[in-house]
Amino acid sequence: MTPYPPDDNNSCEPVSPADDGSYNIAYLPLIPLGDESCDTGNTTSGNGSVSTVIQAKLDEALDFYQVSQDFWQQGELDNALQALDQAYALITEVDAFDQPKLIQQKDDLRFMISKRILEIYTSRHITAKGNHNAIPLVMNTHVQKEIDLFTKSTCRSFFEGSYKRSGRYRRYIVNELRKAGLPEELSWLPLIESGFKVNALSSARALGLWQFISSTGHKFGLKRNLYIDERLDPYKSTHAAIEYLKELHEIFGDWPTVLAAYNCGEGRVLRTIRNQNVSYLDDFWDLYQRLPRETARYVPKFMATLHIINNPEHYGIKDIVLDDPVQFDIQRIAKQAYLKDIAETIHLQEIDLVNLNPELRYKLLPPEEYPLKIPIGMKETLIANIDEILEYAQTHPGLAYHRVRPGETLSTIARRYNTSVNTIARYNNIYRKNYIAAGKILKIPQPGKTSSSKQLKIITYYVRRGDSLWTLAKRYDTTTKKIQEFNQLKTVTLNIGQILKIPTGPHHGLALYKVKSGDSPSKIANKHNMNLSQLLRLNNLTKNSTIYPGQQLYVE
Repeated sequence: MTPYPPDDNNSCEPVSPADDGSYNIAYLPLIPLGDESCDTGNTTSGNGSVSTVIQAKLDEALDFYQVSQDFWQQGELDNALQALDQAYALITEVDAFDQPKLIQQKDDLRFMISKRILEIYTSRHITAKGNHNAIPLVMNTHVQKEIDLFTKSTCRSFFEGSYKRSGRYRRYIVNELRKAGLPEELSWLPLIESGFKVNALSSARALGLWQFISSTGHKFGLKRNLYIDERLDPYKSTHAAIEYLKELHEIFGDWPTVLAAYNCGEGRVLRTIRNQNVSYLDDFWDLYQRLPRETARYVPKFMATLHIINNPEHYGIKDIVLDDPVQFDIQRIAKQAYLKDIAETIHLQEIDLVNLNPELRYKLLPPEEYPLKIPIGMKETLIANIDEILEYAQTHPGLAYHRVRPGETLSTIARRYNTSVNTIARYNNIYRKNYIAAGKILKIPQPGKTSSSKQLKIITYYVRRGDSLWTLAKRYDTTTKKIQEFNQLKTVTLNIGQILKIPTGPHHGLALYKVKSGDSPSKIANKHNMNLSQLLRLNNLTKNSTIYPGQQLYVE
């Protein structure tokens, strides 16, 4: 999945991760979810006839796709492939001119055609499934060259550093491979993919331990949104990589070919197979000569890695102490907050949480409940101090985010958000107010949109040691029955760290005042900066009610 440079470069490190453990992609400004969906379907080309021609080509491509379906069902695979080739040629000629509906049609057709080509090649070439547990350990001149680079050149430091870092995650990867019935040797793929760096970024924008590009990550269930990119999650990306490897093995049947496809894509490998005259199932190295140059190094690199790992001292790799496996607890957090604020509250360094949660794109929790990984032994401390953590809404009150579209100006954006050009310019350090680049993300202040926990009727509570439904009901002026019903609790048993939504009663957050001799409702109201009507309403009193010394009244 990570492209390698040509042979003459002899590069050993496929990616450019930061050496200090930091995320080496510039943090992007926040983009509001759903903002991209506005105004879709209303864009038109300056020339209506152009859209008509484009639509005609897309319709013709769909016709060829349907013809290929008929050929495939009749067993005429060559004719089916020819029809798909014609369909694909048509959509490559299409320029949708930023028209969303046409772009969507083109993308859908491309996906349908690619999927059908894979299905046809699979039915044509795979006659028997290979052994999931067999990776042949080959030694030839190509493999020996990579061994020499890893052990006798500047690439040695890369190999040793990667080998050392493998201790952090390889135990977990091996366990997951065993569960899936895949060869344990595949646990060394991240060494040549990313150097076992979870924040590795390639020139092809592949990310993480397993170097997924965005589309492949999405295909195998890795989420990417405003707040998270699960390609950077070493555990979730491991599951996705295993599913991808299993799928490739179903297609190709032997592991060397699977590795090549993992690097350059199954479509590229299938096209190479189609154009050669020998059976790649007999000898992968016949196929190897026809693969892209970067992939031609990939499989030998993996074989070289296995040879060295199996006998490190023979190759001069000595005294490497592996990093300890990463360990953590998980606490679900129902509060959107920055990792920095969470870390400060529980006396940690921000980097401690960043390293455990590299998938958080802006070091910020999503607005919905999130399973935060924290250092071992910090769970109860976090729960005990969770109310002290500043929420994102408190640190960024009333801000919206807007991606500038082609043709927009600061003036049109200001009118849309009911603010001024000067205000937007000031918040975004813009000096040339007459020009704004399309694609730029702007922070837009939203007057009146502030957050106050006192306005909430439902609070989020994290169960602590010693809590019970009865004590919580008393504390928040509600009943145990309401708490049980609101959280669908079948028992009264609570667990430390459990998240509860508690509907507070009308007196929650109020103080109790003990009436003294000489007090009157108006005096008590004035003393606590309240209106008399507020005091009476809170305590179910009227203007004619009598109060007496020792009586307790609710005050703000």
